[in-house]
Amino acid sequence: MRVNVTVNGEQRQADDVWEGESLLFVLRERLGLPGSKNACEQGECGSCTVYLDDVPVCACLVAAGQAQDREVRTVEGLAEGDRLDPVQEAFVEAGAVQCGFCTPGLVVQAHDLLDRVPNPSDPEIREALAGNLCRCTGYEKVLDAVRLAASRR
Repeated sequence: MRVNVTVNGEQRQADDVWEGESLLFVLRERLGLPGSKNACEQGECGSCTVYLDDVPVCACLVAAGQAQDREVRTVEGLAEGDRLDPVQEAFVEAGAVQCGFCTPGLVVQAHDLLDRVPNPSDPEIREALAGNLCRCTGYEKVLDAVRLAASRR
């Protein structure tokens, strides 16, 4: 099957997509966007979080065909050209990036939170990021990054 989708503002097409393929597989393997990570394939870790029509979803749980004629925004699409989004910058500056595997999902989820709640409390940050697992940072630097990004927006 052929899937036509707008990814990061650009109309893209993936051919020979198997009906059971995930959006994550299509993004990474067919469209060459490796930012979203493939970790659990069960929607438990959040590493593959992307926007689908401006709603954060685990791309591993979305069948590729469900993205037909819809808009996807990945972690790569948060930056404007060579300029990182303030959330991306804050993660780097706060040291919230360790091995980097969970980072794309955390960044997308934090970006969504700050779009909805410009100055979130710590409990609101924790709640928003509860579906994203990280084995390296201990989360404190992630909280610091979200606070820093909020102060700069």
